[in-house]
Formats: sequence, C-alpha cells, structure tokens
Amino acid sequence: MPDEGEYRVYLGAYTGADSAADGIRSATADGRGSLRCAEGVAEIHDPSFLALAPDGSTLFAVSEERDGRVFALEVRDDGTLRELNSQPTLGAAPCHLSVHPSGKYLLTANYESGNVVVHPIDAGGVLREPCHVVQHSGSGPNPQRQEGPHAHQVLPDPTGRFVLAVDLGTDSIYTYDFDADSGHLMLRHELALRAGTGPRHLAFHPDGKRAYLVNELASSVTELGYDPSSGALEPGRTLSSLPPDHGRPSLAAEVVVTPDGRFVLASNRGHDSIAVFRTDAGDGEFRLLGIHPAGVAEPRHIALSPDGGVLFAAGQRSDDVQAFAISPQGELTPLGDPVATPTPVCILPVP
Repeated sequence: MPDEGEYRVYLGAYTGADSAADGIRSATADGRGSLRCAEGVAEIHDPSFLALAPDGSTLFAVSEERDGRVFALEVRDDGTLRELNSQPTLGAAPCHLSVHPSGKYLLTANYESGNVVVHPIDAGGVLREPCHVVQHSGSGPNPQRQEGPHAHQVLPDPTGRFVLAVDLGTDSIYTYDFDADSGHLMLRHELALRAGTGPRHLAFHPDGKRAYLVNELASSVTELGYDPSSGALEPGRTLSSLPPDHGRPSLAAEVVVTPDGRFVLASNRGHDSIAVFRTDAGDGEFRLLGIHPAGVAEPRHIALSPDGGVLFAAGQRSDDVQAFAISPQGELTPLGDPVATPTPVCILPVP
C-alpha cells in the first residue's frame, strides 16, 4: 500500500510497434502531486481508457483494437493487477468505458463502429457476455472524422437512472433509460449539436443539474443544463478553449470539473494547453478564466487527484505526465518537471 498521504495512479498507454509502453502502468503520487512511476502492471494492447469499480476492487480497461475487447483486472493490495477475464465489445476501437454506480454493469463506447455495449459484472469483478448493444447512425460535415457515427464516451448520470453517450461523428448526445435489472438501454432523448462540433466527452457538475461538454473538432466547451428527473440536456453557453490568435491546428480532448464545482478544465492537443473556466462568475455566467501551457505535448487526457487539488496532464507525444496545483482562484502552477512514462493516454488516480 502507498504511504500515508500517498495514493496510486494507474496509467493507460498506446502500445503500438513504435511505442515502448507495456500496457497499464502504476505510479504513486504524494499529497503535492509528485509522481513516482513503477513498472507495468498489466500487458494489455492499447488500454487507452481505464475505469475503477465503485468498491475499488476491480479495474476495467479497453483494448482499442479493430476487434475490441474489455478486460477485468483484480486490484491487489500492493497495486499490482491480476487479469480476471476479458470479453468482446461487439464493435471496433473501444475508446471509453465506465461502471454503473450499482457496480453491476460495464458500459463501453466503440469509436470506430459507433455503438455502445453493456456487459454484466459478476461478483468478484468477472465480466459476463454482453447483454445489450445499441448502434448509432448518422454522420457530420467533416469527411475525415464524421463519415459515420463515432461513439466517444458512455457514462451513467449521477443517479444511475440514465446513461449518456457522446457521439463525435453524429454531433449528438444520446440519453438512454437504463434498466438496472436487464442492463438494457432505451433511447429517451437525442441532443443535436451544431454540425461539425465533434463532441467528445462530458463531465457532470457536482450538483447533478449541469454538465460540461468538450467539443473536439470545434475546440470549445459547452455548458449544458441537465434534468435528473428526465435525462434531458439543454445547451447553454459555448466558449472556445483556445486563444483567438492561436495559429496551428488543435483538437480539444478532455474535460473535468473540480469537486467543489467552481472550475472546469479542458485540454487542447496541438496548442498543448489547459483552458480553465469558472462555472459561476460574478455575474452568474460560465466564463473562461485563462489558458495555461500544458507542459507536455498532445495532452490527450487530464485527471484530478482524489481531493481535486492537483491536475495531471498526460503527454501522448512527449511521453510524460505533468502535475499542476490548482489555486483557489483557478490558476495552474506546475509541480516540478514532467515525469517520463511511455505514451500515456489515460490517467486514473485512485482514492
């Protein structure tokens, strides 16, 4: 176990032929966000997204391959992982997964094939065969990125009653009723965004009545109103995550909301920066506070420490992770130099 005040951080990485990554790695962070990287703890090909069971006993990982799979791994006391089993995702290139609050179901988004799959989870964390699949349809105006549906995220709402799927290819967010007895999804709402927006991920505000959506192709963040009784989303203000004078191509990647609900942070790949937004400025409006250098190249993923005081940014192209302290005013201060680790694309701090 980590020493008192320390916590474990798991890192997912791309593991192609040109990468030195070995799948999932384990690191230890102290209360100041200082990372100590350990050796690999699971040899899974392209584990580009990770999720933890509510009780912390099982880690789940995608394998982002043409024939997609998801893996269940037992979390041992020393932080090492033991593979329990894996299951097909019935789709191509799974890129995101989440665990239902009940701990009984794993939800996975298949990017390339544009579908979402549900796997039941047995006692002990073992995955059963898929129990339901929903297929998105449609396209967007970007011929390279939106020629068809591309499910980029699937996650339950804070109540577990609804499941939301964000589709970059169709410029839509789908809200599904979730049957906790059968694991089946039934479409309740579809929110169509401006064509070409390319929505990627959303994060809920702690009040459960707002969510913040990062738009990859538009490099922007949209504030969404959320009705937890119906699962309906209402778009509000959209703000750019880039400065007006940025001069090179950039794609927004990840969004997080601090536990106190005051700040929203989004990463930009290409501009290689972190945009910080205030959820409730003095006039009650959602506002951009500032844009800070990410300290790494191509920050595909960002994540908060368990207490929300430290932000980690994963540099996919620079092979490192940078930690930042978040001030009460929303300023980001680098905590030392970036820590080397091969091709990090997902960061999972464990409480």
